[in-house]
Amino acid sequence: MSYDVILRNGRVVTGLSPTWISADVGVKDGVIVDVGYLGGKDADTVVDVRGKFVLPGFIDIHNHSDISIIAYPDALNSLMQGVTTVVVGNCGFSAAPVMPKALNDVKAFWGQLSFGVDVDITWSSFSEYLGVLSRVRPSVNVVPLVGHGTIRINVLGFNDLTPSKEELSIMKELVSDAMVSGAYGISAGLIYPPGSYALTDELVELVRVVSRFGGIYSTHIRGESDRLVEAFTEALEVGRHAGVPVEVSHLKAAGRRNWGKVREVVEVLKSYREVGVEVNYDVYPYTAGSTSLISLIPRKFYREGFKALLSRLGDSGFREEVINYVRGGSDWENLLSILGWDDIVISYSNSCKQCEGKTLSKVSGELGVNPYEALFDLIVRDEGKTLMLMHFISEDDLIYVLKQPYALIGSDSFIIPKVGKPHPRFYGTFPRIIKRYVKELGILTLEEAVAKMTSNPAQKLRLHNRGAVAPGFKADLVVIDIKKVDDRSTFDDPHNYPTGVEYVMVNGSISVYEGNYVGNRNGEVVRKITTYAGSK
Repeated sequence: MSYDVILRNGRVVTGLSPTWISADVGVKDGVIVDVGYLGGKDADTVVDVRGKFVLPGFIDIHNHSDISIIAYPDALNSLMQGVTTVVVGNCGFSAAPVMPKALNDVKAFWGQLSFGVDVDITWSSFSEYLGVLSRVRPSVNVVPLVGHGTIRINVLGFNDLTPSKEELSIMKELVSDAMVSGAYGISAGLIYPPGSYALTDELVELVRVVSRFGGIYSTHIRGESDRLVEAFTEALEVGRHAGVPVEVSHLKAAGRRNWGKVREVVEVLKSYREVGVEVNYDVYPYTAGSTSLISLIPRKFYREGFKALLSRLGDSGFREEVINYVRGGSDWENLLSILGWDDIVISYSNSCKQCEGKTLSKVSGELGVNPYEALFDLIVRDEGKTLMLMHFISEDDLIYVLKQPYALIGSDSFIIPKVGKPHPRFYGTFPRIIKRYVKELGILTLEEAVAKMTSNPAQKLRLHNRGAVAPGFKADLVVIDIKKVDDRSTFDDPHNYPTGVEYVMVNGSISVYEGNYVGNRNGEVVRKITTYAGSK
């Protein structure tokens, strides 16, 4: 046999074994054909990777590139990390479905995560959206989830309502259509309106639809700070009642007073696994989070939609009402109760470029207003599209959850242009795992780290032919020089690609050669093949 590509003399980390092996890897027609000694074999392209590690391509199980990858299909801030597959539709945000009546609300919903990226929504159904993705030929594979928040907007708008029987039936139909079209499950974002208005029963009913198609439930839980344990337990209860695997998004204990609660969460996880609930969580290797600045506004004020909220935020009396409500505390995820103004850093603002990279405390001083006024002014001027960083995670907690066998790696980022000062996870998540937690701290072996970034997320999603270096698997491969691996992206200077990622292959085509992008876009939209299992 003549191969398309042979990687010779590599140290192969299969993703399935606790030790690497010395082997060649032969690729034909986008698939790994042989792993072994191929000394007498020919190939169109032969690359000697002696002294380097050959790994499965990294699977970013928590990504938000649903829309931005259409504008930037080269997907360089993911691809250059060694990411070959992104899982989109997380935190309740999916780009489809979009009923005509919901178009403006869906655009506003997505505006929170735009980073200045503007894409025309030309699709309506989930299937039409996946067709658009396929036609742009992204450089990485895309695995879709359908977002509960998007589903709710289509039926209920931003209203704080319990759906009627008829409305719930429509929501179920939309979820079913997405699953038939190829979604791998449903996600929820329970701190973001309108998803935050949903009761547990509503979630169970929708997730039961996913169960019939063999999908998963991925969730940004209702609280990651004071109510972490209760919110985590709710997610597992949804999984238990609906009969689906659960993926808890970006596990953390936010705020100093909550540090250490992750240990209690892991004990809860173990107890549910003992009774048959398959639960995992993903984590990013940083002590700061990132989201929209407008998410600091209590959910009760979104009930009339984004446009109404932005209009009302221009009124001084309404601002005072918001401040009093925040200071009073409640059962919502009150991030301002655990964050100081120096913990919040503006990462993107279209109206205030000089604010980017500065704390809200410093911004307010430069603008000559108090921090609340600076917060409201930025939200209004940026039409709700300001993004922030939040420094509120303990590295001891991070290390603890990372070491657990249930941990998967997700960047919680998306494809972006080189604008603003985004979280360094946008560029460095996967190399940082290797550099800091394998090489520097020795928290994980290389093989353990690789499994958390490849075969384990593939197993979670039921991606049966990706995530491992083995015959019959798709040739999504990464070659690293472990001595040179460095994430390079920092909070002050984030727009830097990592070093040490020498080659990246997607579906058998080399996209990164000797550390340089060569322009090949060979990613696929990976649709779940399901057989409808009937009602439960």
